[in-house]
Amino acid sequence: MSKLWLSLSALFGLSGVVLGAFGAHALKARLSLESLAIWKTGVEYQFYHAFALALVGLLIRQLGAGRLLDVAGACFATGVLVFSGSLYALVLSDVRLLGAITPIGGLLFIVGWALLLIAVLRAPA
Repeated sequence: MSKLWLSLSALFGLSGVVLGAFGAHALKARLSLESLAIWKTGVEYQFYHAFALALVGLLIRQLGAGRLLDVAGACFATGVLVFSGSLYALVLSDVRLLGAITPIGGLLFIVGWALLLIAVLRAPA
């Protein structure tokens, strides 16, 4: 699973750069400052959790496979898709209802970080 989390980390980092540039250049003249701020929030959280996935992948290599780390990785990856994805879709479609699912992604981030903490605390010194 280490390779999966490291690959997703790179994919989310790569697409984060592309989406950030798209927002800064292609969308800047077309969107309100509020919508651009929402887009930027999606990009920022995507990057934070790209790094979190890299950490999960590296910890699995260092500590060995662990269910808690794999579930943390799944929470981070799904959280990016739900949290950031819903923000991108909200900005591009202006369907405000999409903002209602964003907190589900945020909850997945919180659970992922909690599982990562537990996995590290349980790991041998």
